[in-house]
Parts: sequence; C-alpha cells; structure tokens
Amino acid sequence: MQEKTWAEKLLAAADIRIGGDNPWDIQIHNPAVYDRVLTQGSIGLGESYMDGWWSCKNLDQFFNKLFLANIPGHITMSWPALVDYIKVKILNLQKGKRAFEVAYRHYDLGNDFFKAMVGPSLMYSCGYWNNSKDLDSAQFAKMDLICRKLNLKKGQRILEIGSGWGSFAKYAAENYGVAVTGVTVSKEQLKFSKDYCKGLPIEFRLQDYRQIHEKFDHVVSIAMFEAVGLKNFTAYMQVVKRCLKDDGLFLLHTIGLPAPDSQFDPWLNKYIFPNGFVPSLRDIFQASEKLFITEDVHNFGADYDRTLMEWHKNFQLTWPKFEKHYGQKFYRMWEYYLLMCAGLSRSRTTQLWHIVFSQNGVPGGYQSIR
Repeated sequence: MQEKTWAEKLLAAADIRIGGDNPWDIQIHNPAVYDRVLTQGSIGLGESYMDGWWSCKNLDQFFNKLFLANIPGHITMSWPALVDYIKVKILNLQKGKRAFEVAYRHYDLGNDFFKAMVGPSLMYSCGYWNNSKDLDSAQFAKMDLICRKLNLKKGQRILEIGSGWGSFAKYAAENYGVAVTGVTVSKEQLKFSKDYCKGLPIEFRLQDYRQIHEKFDHVVSIAMFEAVGLKNFTAYMQVVKRCLKDDGLFLLHTIGLPAPDSQFDPWLNKYIFPNGFVPSLRDIFQASEKLFITEDVHNFGADYDRTLMEWHKNFQLTWPKFEKHYGQKFYRMWEYYLLMCAGLSRSRTTQLWHIVFSQNGVPGGYQSIR
C-alpha cells in the first residue's frame, strides 16, 4: 500500500514506528487511516483518532517527536484547512456575535468539568513552575507574579479582559487590596465567578472587550488574546490604551508561535478553539508599537508542558463522573487536545509570553520580575 509506505517513511524521521513497542509508537486499527491523513492532513489525523482508527500509549511523547522532526511541515495542507487559513487572513472571524462562539463551544462545556480538570486554583492557563511542586502552587505563583509585575497597590482599580472563573480577580483583591472589573464572553464563567467572588470589590460583566470605555490603573489579560483574531489585534490594543491611565501598566499573557504566518493546528481550531489565532511576537508588536512602550518580555513556554500533563492527569482521574454525559468520542477528543498541546510545548513549538507594556515608558526604567 503506497499510503502506508509514505506514512512509515515520514514517521521514521521522527523515530516513530507503526506497530512498534515504544510508548510513542502508534497502533493502527483501521488501514483507511493512511489515506485519511494523506488527504486531510492534521484534521484527518485528529478525527481518525477520535474515531478509534489508531492509538498510542503516550500521545504526548508521540507529538513531541512529531513536532521536533517538523513532520506536520512535510504534510500538504488539506483543502478545508487551507480554506480556513485563508479565512483567518482575509476575514474578521471574531466580529460582533462571533466573538462569543468560543464561549458556548468551549468555555460553556460545564463549570464542574473544568473545575475537576484545572483543580482548586481554577486557572485555565499556564502555571509558573519555578520553585513550584504542584499544579495549584504553580498557578498561585503565576497569579502573584502577575500582580508583582503590575506593581499592584491597595485601592487601585484593575481591568481584566477575559476573567475566566474569577480566580485572578479573587487573588488580586484578597492579597493586594485592589478592585477588579472582569469581562468574559462565557455565561457559565460569569455565573460561577459572581458567586465565587461574592463580597469582594469585584465586578464581572458578560461583555465584549470592545465595549469597554472606562479608565483603570492597570489592565491584565490572561490567555484571552488567542481568541482576539489577527484582524482585531490593533483594535484590541487601542481598547487597552483608551482604558489605561497614563502611568498604568498592561500585562499580556498569551500563547505564541515562533514565527509570523506559522500555522496553528487546524484540528485545534475546528474542535477546541473556534476562530482562534495564535500570534507571533511580530504580530503583537506590530499591533502595539505605535501605542505602547514594551517594557518586558518573559517566556516560560516550557512550563505549559507540565501544566497540561497535570490537567490530563486530573481529567483521567475524574472522567468517570462525566463519561455518561460527554461520551467516549469526547474523551478521545479531549485527550488528544491536552496531549497534543503538551507535545507542542515540550518541543518548544509554542511559547508562553508575559509582555508588560506602559503608555509612555516607566520613569527610570521598568524592573523585570521573575
């Protein structure tokens, strides 16, 4: 079979064997998988895994080896993926009501489900593992790192664009004495966070960031920029500028790709983060360079690998509670998502940046905090 020979040669370059004994080797259960991947690329690979056509003992290792050898770069982009890529470049896929699509397709899956996976910290973003021994301490360390990078002071008013389940707002209010206004496009997150932060000087709104017209001492955005869309990066930065006081700081926490025009995985866009676009540093700086001074760039992208593996562990341990509701195909989809992203991080194909901006430059210079 020509397709199988093609697959064997391609995977051999990444030290992956079909039917091999290593934990990163793959086992084929339906020979039609070869043609499916050849014609549909990444989407065919992911969908065939969801359908049970192939398996792998350690998917994270499989993907790490796949990305280190740049195997996806040797597979022709399928027509559906190519069309989606062109749409991202030409169309504004996050305009108006479409900005809310990622919420009801992803973040509104269920608060109990996400709580079980991400743990008590309720942070669905990369933890900071420097001197941290477990997931929760890594997440609280990340939140404290952000507070210190922004130099939060008691009585200040903070805007959080993409407030999640309220964990950062709660941490900042309780530990730094600030008031927080958080905006989200997720109805489920809004409902949970209002109850979670009851009694604190925190306000949550179901609101698109483009509708904010108020001044704040500082602005923070954690793992939301990936949903903004390339066509809206400059508009996003303009919103932050109009909302930020002259002496304020803006911290952007975002996943990133190493080069402009890198293609984020089409399967992830289709099944996990619809209409998403992961930026490069050039994308970010082109949108911000006439609006802000870049004070600090901190890359701790390797930490996402460990964070994702902890989420996957929690997901597996708590799955019996959710199996009846979500079903086996969802399980395989979610497992594929978490472990593919772990492989992306481990291979350093994706990055995680903290970028601190000021309006006019911090007098005397910004002191980097790690």
